[in-house]
Amino acid sequence: MKALAADLSFTNGVPRLEAVGLSKSFGPVEVLNDVSLAVYPGEVHAIIGENGAGKSTLMKLLAGHLQPTRGELRIDGETATLTGPVDAEHRGIVLVHQEILLAPDLTVAQNVYLGRELPKGIVVDDRAMNEGARQAIRNLGADVDPDVVVRRLSIAQRQLVQIARVLLVPHRVVIFDEPTASLTPIETRALLKVIADIRSKGVSVLYISHRLPEVKQIADKVTVLRDGRVVASHSTSELQPVDMARLMVGRDVAKLYPHRHAAAARETILEIEDFSVSGFAQHASFQLGKGEILGFAGLVGAGRTELMEGLVGLRPGRGVIRINGKPVQFPHIDASLKAGIAYLSEDRKGKGLLLAEDLCVNLTLASLDKFRRGFQIDRAKERVALDKAIGEFDIRASRKDMLVGQLSGGNQQKLLLAKMMMTDPSIIIIDEPTRGIDIGTKEQIYKFIAVLAEQGRSIIVVSSEMQELIGICDRIIVMRSGLIVGAVTGEHMNENEIVVLATGVKSGEAA
Repeated sequence: MKALAADLSFTNGVPRLEAVGLSKSFGPVEVLNDVSLAVYPGEVHAIIGENGAGKSTLMKLLAGHLQPTRGELRIDGETATLTGPVDAEHRGIVLVHQEILLAPDLTVAQNVYLGRELPKGIVVDDRAMNEGARQAIRNLGADVDPDVVVRRLSIAQRQLVQIARVLLVPHRVVIFDEPTASLTPIETRALLKVIADIRSKGVSVLYISHRLPEVKQIADKVTVLRDGRVVASHSTSELQPVDMARLMVGRDVAKLYPHRHAAAARETILEIEDFSVSGFAQHASFQLGKGEILGFAGLVGAGRTELMEGLVGLRPGRGVIRINGKPVQFPHIDASLKAGIAYLSEDRKGKGLLLAEDLCVNLTLASLDKFRRGFQIDRAKERVALDKAIGEFDIRASRKDMLVGQLSGGNQQKLLLAKMMMTDPSIIIIDEPTRGIDIGTKEQIYKFIAVLAEQGRSIIVVSSEMQELIGICDRIIVMRSGLIVGAVTGEHMNENEIVVLATGVKSGEAA
């Protein structure tokens, strides 16, 4: 694919935004140390690094959400102090957060225009805001009803709404923090085209992503952070994705996906027949074998997440569910958990973990009965379990009593996996297992999943990353518009076959 970034030189001009020796500490913990970088007009400058390297903290400093402990910012060559994000926006610096920061009980249009509503006399112009929001999201390659309450949207749709909201603000510098983590390749391509367009108009772009091929595609320059420091800065033309990965983790990542031994006939563990989740998925039927890793692919809005939530009792659903040949019903999540099904939500921060609690509380929350001693919780037993989980899942925390919200995204995901494995499930459903996670931690997650399958556990993986599904799954089911439209296996597990099924466009018709 032709790169979107043009071969332009920016070194002769004055940087639009510059960090000079920025450092940031939270109490005794220093998360950034002496970081310097610059982004020029019409340049896409990518910032990459492992989870916990300090990327998001740096972006929040550049957008006025945090104040540096040391160092300074320069805008158009002049020293500047940002008093907050509103001040940064007035100067044309906007940030698309990694976290979803929308009002869940307002509509899409109300969120897009929140704080800058369009007036019509003494009231707001709902029609104009609806049309403006619809067009802003269409520009990102999606079609979302502006009257829908945000709470009803998928994580990917919420991300698109958040990006549309930010891009409506007059901007000279746009900072994207993992903007495509929830998006499928098709939505990602649409967003990258938008970025190429604003870049061609002289806008400066700072871009964080763990998807290194898209960094190679869109960025002019790459700066690598490791442990809060700049370890390398190169023109993108000098690096391949494998080089970026090596700089990020400080070692070779030779084989991202673990080797899987092909199995012959598998004993059927889970059977789904004619299962529907009203408004999201219809007449779904499939089987899951013992020790199988089964992937679910599809575009945003295909109904994959909602189908899984219906199966485990998080949403009302109707249809036949059999485990080991016996019909079961799950009116709520506790019922599926007791039946041996663990569900890892794609929204680990909103639904999977309690960010304001410590590691122990989160680890044992789904399996508290194992830690009861009379009417109390056996804290010593909890601490032993935490030590074991930290070792088995390589959870990296500076303190065992730290709040989960202070962990990096990768370590949160490993803790969530450890939490659900405390229930000793036979069936594991993982929704977006590596969303917002660096390549080194992805490698670990994939190995964990492969080991679980080798133990005889059956796994369903829902992912927006087709290469991820192709790399770790034995078989991939594809959904479109709430329906299962096909399955691929063996040599047919490739991006072209999946896209054809996901979009309904025949390969000969695809542009």
